[in-house]
Amino acid sequence: MSTISTHVLDTSIGKPAAGIRVTLERLSGRDGAVEQAGSGVTDQDGRLRNLLAPDVRLDEGTYRLRFDVEAYFVRQGREAFFPEVIVVFRVGRGDDHHYHVPVLLSPFGYSTYRGS
Repeated sequence: MSTISTHVLDTSIGKPAAGIRVTLERLSGRDGAVEQAGSGVTDQDGRLRNLLAPDVRLDEGTYRLRFDVEAYFVRQGREAFFPEVIVVFRVGRGDDHHYHVPVLLSPFGYSTYRGS
């Protein structure tokens, strides 16, 4: 069974980004439906170790991670250009791997990659 985690680092201050709400959604290519698959909030280390409940599978398909970064920057009294970060990725057929999707964040930009 595949699992998924994330880690958000605020590169503008060189620290983990704690308290960011993250939502995992599964996208349906046929009818455009979106189904929430999991959610959580990054911990003090900027990590969300598993976005899925223990009984939920990360099946083949296209998924979207939504990071509510606006609320994070507002709490810090900082202005930001992007209110949310959205990362879309695919899980392949028969893929039984762990997916780690880190985000490097600043008030005016972000980057992401498939981690390990």
